[in-house]
Amino acid sequence: MPTADLRVRLQPRSRRTEVVGERAGAVVIRVTAPPVDGKANAALCELVARAAGVAPSAVRVLRGAGARDKVLRVEGVAEADLRRALGV
Repeated sequence: MPTADLRVRLQPRSRRTEVVGERAGAVVIRVTAPPVDGKANAALCELVARAAGVAPSAVRVLRGAGARDKVLRVEGVAEADLRRALGV
């Protein structure tokens, strides 16, 4: 089963939930959820799972759960396919 690790820069409390682009090797993603009680991380994982076409349980935060810079692990999709699905 393919696995992809994705560097992400998360911007919580945004107006829209969207993939902005890529900056310094990390995919910039905005979510409307606040960074409280893991809500922003959950919204991030849900967005990435929906874009990649995998179950939300296949996406998890490997590093940076309490920081804006994160590394996500997405199971069931190759990195090139994941980046294409996110539009970066």
